[in-house]
Amino acid sequence: MNYIKAFSFFSILIISSLLFSLNLFAQASFSNALELKMDSIFEDFNDINKPGATVAVVKDQKIVFKKGYGSANLEYGIPNSPSTIFHIASVSKQFTVFSILLLEKEGKLSFDDDIRKYIPEVPDFGKTITLRHLASHTSGMRDQWGLLAMAGWRQDDVITKEHILKLVSQQKELNFNPGESYMYCNTGFTLLAEVVARISGKTFAAFTEEKIFKPLSMLNTLFYDDHEKIVKNRAYSYHAVPDNKYKKSVLNFANVGATSLFTTVEDLALWAMNFSSFTVGDKAIIDKMNTLAVLNNGETFGGAYGQFINKYKGLNQIQHGGADAGYRSYLGRFPDQNFSVMVFSNLAQSNPGNLALQVADLYLEDAFEKESDAATNADDPIESQEFTPPNYEVSDLKEFVGAYFSPELNTTYEAVLKDGKLTVTHARASDFVISVAKNDLFLFDGKSFMFERNDKQQITGFRISSGRVKNLWFKKVK
Repeated sequence: MNYIKAFSFFSILIISSLLFSLNLFAQASFSNALELKMDSIFEDFNDINKPGATVAVVKDQKIVFKKGYGSANLEYGIPNSPSTIFHIASVSKQFTVFSILLLEKEGKLSFDDDIRKYIPEVPDFGKTITLRHLASHTSGMRDQWGLLAMAGWRQDDVITKEHILKLVSQQKELNFNPGESYMYCNTGFTLLAEVVARISGKTFAAFTEEKIFKPLSMLNTLFYDDHEKIVKNRAYSYHAVPDNKYKKSVLNFANVGATSLFTTVEDLALWAMNFSSFTVGDKAIIDKMNTLAVLNNGETFGGAYGQFINKYKGLNQIQHGGADAGYRSYLGRFPDQNFSVMVFSNLAQSNPGNLALQVADLYLEDAFEKESDAATNADDPIESQEFTPPNYEVSDLKEFVGAYFSPELNTTYEAVLKDGKLTVTHARASDFVISVAKNDLFLFDGKSFMFERNDKQQITGFRISSGRVKNLWFKKVK
């Protein structure tokens, strides 16, 4: 009898061990199959002689996949890994909004306060611009990068917070009245970071380290506010050139808020988890960040606060991408599925958003809903609209020749005739030819130059519009 009991016990033990082993084998097989599929998605980056990418996947508050591909530094052949530090550009913005909302929770500000309450050097445009406007791209302020580009700055110039604040203080007009429309605007987030610094008495980098990064154990994360600072294990950025070669894309930013967060996919995964765990902040803060912003007319436009909200194959997604120099980044969260994916790359021609959604396809396929492809209509940019150009003779173009000064940029453009064409020159930019579209309107590469006249029909100046900067005035000075 004891023999039978012992035999039964050992039989059960052996069967249990076999089942456990089979389960482990099945899990390993699934994991290997999944990694092969991920490697297929990132196949173009899996070469140590090329810039690459890193990826992390979070499911149910755990990192379920992380890997690096390609090179973090082509000169030394250093591979990317999940612990490689990247500049993640505009994905930084959600941390800026979160910081503002932490201060609101402490009773130190209101999201609906006037920005001039904290930064009085912001001009009085005759309309109140609130922190909420700035956090939702509805302030109407002109974009800092567009303004700097028009003034002759390049991305490899050292651009500090002080440069941007001075530029803001010189502005005379808005693109539109606050809250009336949406236009992506980096300026607002630089200002929000400065609000945090002035209220807290600390640099924005120090505030976020103390209040966010350390509590979340994001030990390889910082806001990079010193372009000379050495950061170990960082990736450098590149852009592709012909013949399968690459060049460095140099970035010397020393400004924060709109950009300049340095982090890893491992650390950003901890941040993604915080949207469910509330380890830092609370549910009220997260709910506010995840709420669609509303225009004055009651309409929404897909923008939240430091993030965007959209549907992907029927699922709710909260996301933001980033692009500076050769750095590209994307964080997509699917809150209903408790799923997040983040992809960084150090190649300008990469598309982390597309890669991240391919990863989501692997994990969320069973949850997807069938959707019909809906076409979207957008206003045609001015350069694609049809005009019937007037037949200007060279003699007609002479009246546009002259020097034009912008007090808002403190810079001068000169219009000259070269080979019978109206050519614009600038001390820090290459010459370019502007082509006539209709009377007094000239175009070049997405920029429009609308010349204005006085009662005597003399040219007094022009207004330039380009991307996120509208109707910037240049006065004719000679």
